[in-house]
Amino acid sequence: MVFFNVRNFLERRLKLTVNETKSKVASLDECTFLGFQIKHGRIRWSQKSEKEFKRRIKELTGRSWGVSMAYRLKKLRQYMRGWIGYFGISEYYQPIPLLDQWIRRRVRMCYWKMWKRPAKRFRELLKLNVNIRQIKMVG
Repeated sequence: MVFFNVRNFLERRLKLTVNETKSKVASLDECTFLGFQIKHGRIRWSQKSEKEFKRRIKELTGRSWGVSMAYRLKKLRQYMRGWIGYFGISEYYQPIPLLDQWIRRRVRMCYWKMWKRPAKRFRELLKLNVNIRQIKMVG
């Protein structure tokens, strides 16, 4: 009943069309607007936004994407800078360390795929000042 009254007001008085698939009258905890949700009085990004973020990171760190690491890291930086710039107003910080770990692991997987042979892996890890004992454990 409330939605019907609001819709009448918007359509008749303000001469606006209402898209019923996108519009609803609900409490703030149930609404998502421009990728954000308000839960318990705090602004956070929506689950759909986080899922899309992860999908895009997977795409940019795909091991079969035949581009240089410099280009890959440049594109990854651009995407993450834009995402953080947009969703930076969020007050939801709990998953950030886990996302950071996950992204770092994905980048390490790209390097590991690039260094196909054990000798190459050994040389590259030595350049990064990794302990020889640790290198031998990795193989």
